[in-house]
Amino acid sequence: MKDEELKQILKQILKSSKTVAVVGISPKEDRPSYRVAAYLQSKGYRIIPVRPDGDTILGETVYPHLMEIPKEIEIDVVDIFRKSEEVPPIAEEAIRRGVKIIWMQEGVIHQKAGEEAERAGLKVVMDRCIKKEHEKFL
Repeated sequence: MKDEELKQILKQILKSSKTVAVVGISPKEDRPSYRVAAYLQSKGYRIIPVRPDGDTILGETVYPHLMEIPKEIEIDVVDIFRKSEEVPPIAEEAIRRGVKIIWMQEGVIHQKAGEEAERAGLKVVMDRCIKKEHEKFL
């Protein structure tokens, strides 16, 4: 894929998405996952925190897994802040959930899970920071 084509795809994802499930978000304000989620929230996105424990982060209810987020909440993007080897079950849940986009943060790469998600019709972004891309394009 050419740079210009990728730029258009990223811009389209960022413009059309409204709800971002942040898998691996930390409740600690100094962590990248928290800062990225807070930034996205400040730009009008709804953030859904996904982590094994916690009640609320950034004023939103925390869910232990994607499948436990109520079905009436439509998730556009699953933003993954987990180790690369932890991506496959998250991608599987995103596919089952009917999510449109899987976004793996900088340093998070899993080709096989990405290919499976693409075969299921999802768009996949790997090894890029959604905040940096938003700042760059929007």
